[in-house]
Amino acid sequence: MKFLKKAFFLGFVLTVLFTMTGFAGQCQTISDRVLRLHVLANSDSQEDQELKLKVRDRVLECSANMLDGAANRAQAEALTQENLEEIQRAAQQEVYKQGYDYPVSVELTNMRFNTRKYETVTLPAGDYDALRVSIGSAQGKNWWCVMFPPMCLPAAEQSKELSDVLDPAQMEIVEGGDQYEIKFKTIEVIEDIKSWFGR
Repeated sequence: MKFLKKAFFLGFVLTVLFTMTGFAGQCQTISDRVLRLHVLANSDSQEDQELKLKVRDRVLECSANMLDGAANRAQAEALTQENLEEIQRAAQQEVYKQGYDYPVSVELTNMRFNTRKYETVTLPAGDYDALRVSIGSAQGKNWWCVMFPPMCLPAAEQSKELSDVLDPAQMEIVEGGDQYEIKFKTIEVIEDIKSWFGR
């Protein structure tokens, strides 16, 4: 009986994975085409959380037009890499300006994000390249958005839209909202399993 239960469960898992293959592939392509911004606060204290938002605003101001010439994520990442020192300097200056002496580190990294809903789009869980700004011990709640295409850079001009870097099928996924909620949750579970096996 135990064997039958295990076999049924395995069959169910394989069926889910098989039916999710196309969707998962599209989600992977989405994560390959965007660059995220991730800002980590020193702690969860109200003061540190407020400081995080000030640093976020300063980073967004500093990088507002930096990616205007980027046609894809690779170009956006290269431009960001070229400007890392300037971004770090701006973030550190904001920390000092607000009366704190926390060190700030800035790096390009690849990291795991859960499914995240923005105003009109939902980005699926997955591993994304990101500009990560860490303030102090970076133990507090974080803030994130999409740096390329610039969904969190209102000051940017003549920049790419999400529809410029995703094809129609991928746009349907990110704009699909609630109709893909179960599939987004399934992708999160798959990503968790992949992460667990990767340890």
